[in-house]
Amino acid sequence: MAWVSDTAPASKIPGRFARWLKRYNAPFAGYAFISPWLIGFLFLTAYPMGMSLYYAMSDYDLLSAPEWVGMQNFDAIFEDRYFYKSISVTFLYVIWSVPLRLIAALLVALLLAQKLRGISAYRTAIYLPSLIGASIAVAVLWRNIFGLEGFVNSIVSMLGFLPKNWIGMPDTAMGTLVLLSVWQFGSAMIIFLAGLKQIPQELYEAASVDGASRVRKFFSITLPMLSPVILFNVVMGTISAFQMFTQSFIITNGGPMRSTYVYAVYLYETAFVEFRMGYASALAWILLTIVAAMTLLNFVVSKYWVFYENEEGKS
Repeated sequence: MAWVSDTAPASKIPGRFARWLKRYNAPFAGYAFISPWLIGFLFLTAYPMGMSLYYAMSDYDLLSAPEWVGMQNFDAIFEDRYFYKSISVTFLYVIWSVPLRLIAALLVALLLAQKLRGISAYRTAIYLPSLIGASIAVAVLWRNIFGLEGFVNSIVSMLGFLPKNWIGMPDTAMGTLVLLSVWQFGSAMIIFLAGLKQIPQELYEAASVDGASRVRKFFSITLPMLSPVILFNVVMGTISAFQMFTQSFIITNGGPMRSTYVYAVYLYETAFVEFRMGYASALAWILLTIVAAMTLLNFVVSKYWVFYENEEGKS
């Protein structure tokens, strides 16, 4: 009887076990390496999404068993006036906050791209607000700044004007949320700064020889070379803006006359105030569809203004 050591290669092991080991060893090793992610995806993403889709087609209130109702939740949503109100407010927030935030981030990145003494300290200081994120503490701080007795009204009074209820008025409440989003531009700024570092300096030197001004260099070199980075920031900023919740809920609580009643607040109140989990799940899937459609639209349109090193692009 032949004896095989533990260190013998798989090709020397006789019988069917050798063929099985040679065929399945590599795939098993691959699945073993990705198993932490795979388990997390199945139980923390795929399963919750599947249950959410099931609840979206059920009448479910957390206290009783789900009752299948088909597409009734979706039919009811499109007859709900609060749905259209929250959608319009959310799109208004996205339209204003995303471009202004990216413009502020790009301008600051251009300033911080200069080779100056101590520039790293300035970059760190400007990036700090984004490290805090959209936390409750920042929202409470922002509410106090724009309150009736807040810092902004103190400056307004010193200038001889009457204080204003910035948060309690429909025409200014949304502006405070947009301003907060613009203030937290650090993440986009860092990405823009990395993109600026990748632009070859030879392009600017050649443009200088041709007599191009700084404005011409910006529009003919900087923006085209940064277009892939701009696309990334637009996509990520749009996705984040559609999910905005903490700022609206803490600072304005939906706002006067629901002027800041964004979609995430509407979904939250439906789920955890009215306990209509099935209806809220349907709202969540509609939000997912809207975000996916906007992301797809950004990628479709990008072929007309995004330029890559190995492509000429289209104008």
